[in-house]
Amino acid sequence: MLASLRLKNNEDRRIKQGHLWVFSNEVDTEATPLKNFAAGQVVLIEASNGKPLGVGYVNPNTLICARLLSRDPKVELNLKFLKKRIQAAQALRELTYAEPYYRLVFAEADGLPGLVVDRFGDVFSVQISTAGMEAVKELIVQVLQNLYHPQAIVFKNQLSARELEGLALYEEVLGELPESLLIQENGTQFAIPVQGGQKTGWFYDHRQSRARLQQLVQGKRVLDVFSYLGGWGLAAATAGAAEVTCVDASESALDGVDVNAALNGVSDKVVTIQGNAFDVLSALRAEVQKFDVVIVDPPAFIKRKKDFKQGFEAYKRINELAMRVLEKDGILVSASCSHHLTRDQLLSAVQQAARHIDRQAQLFDQGHQAPDHPVHPAIPESEYIKTLFFKVGPSW
Repeated sequence: MLASLRLKNNEDRRIKQGHLWVFSNEVDTEATPLKNFAAGQVVLIEASNGKPLGVGYVNPNTLICARLLSRDPKVELNLKFLKKRIQAAQALRELTYAEPYYRLVFAEADGLPGLVVDRFGDVFSVQISTAGMEAVKELIVQVLQNLYHPQAIVFKNQLSARELEGLALYEEVLGELPESLLIQENGTQFAIPVQGGQKTGWFYDHRQSRARLQQLVQGKRVLDVFSYLGGWGLAAATAGAAEVTCVDASESALDGVDVNAALNGVSDKVVTIQGNAFDVLSALRAEVQKFDVVIVDPPAFIKRKKDFKQGFEAYKRINELAMRVLEKDGILVSASCSHHLTRDQLLSAVQQAARHIDRQAQLFDQGHQAPDHPVHPAIPESEYIKTLFFKVGPSW
């Protein structure tokens, strides 16, 4: 029989509206002291009157102290449960993708809080961010092996969220990880460094926006800022861009750009620049370099709410620098993965940057995170990607 985690009076409203999180200050700690629970323990979450709200797991040491798994109080977090949820997640991906290259599981949005799984053909890259999911790690492995018979499962468990959960950071490979791991996206091939690469090794979330970019670049000179392995820039090169410049601070990432350019037969029109993006854009401006299309897809400048002011200024500054190296009536693609920056706020950052240098920005298209990153309607945190397409010309 599961132990109960009881909420205070009226603190069940968000759960009833569909959210999956319980915060520590919402718990009736007199009735159910948090110190009595072990990190990762499965519990029955109850309203203040004792009515079951569902089954979840708890971590008494974190601000988000419980995450709901199911509203059925009889559910068990076991092999059958995990298999059913992962199969449902795959069915959703198969509505869009014919090939096995996608984010298979997107945490809360797929009913598996704390679990992310990216699929690269027969290799699965897994991130576990909570004690509750770490407790069933062996079951997750068993489900993936039973359903997909993978060549390798790679655990990329080095994310900072694990430290908040009191979990160790590590990478682990189960099976035989091939030396060269290839994926296909929008007619472009990429060699992915799952071990040692950023996050799970690749960013599937901008896939649709990169496809939109490909419609805009024929014969154009393109600048891809914060390029990583060249997701945007090489998509442009294979779609007919005349010249592509990829900028990143990481030497190993730019080595990956070179590998991927060769893989797609576009090495002759792809060049790389290593350095801080702000410094590189300033240098390009000083050299009077101009591009027809500039893509700015930075890491999250606003990771916490308290970082908003500084982060907003960074978004303004990077977009201003990008516009300064744009040709007249050039195209700016401005993206953000900061959940704490809304789409309207990103639009405002670009507009303020444009006015600061006396330019007119026209928003003509918008992108969203790809279908393999579904949004949970009750959890705003599950929606984070914004991509805005502008034509930038002289001030009217």
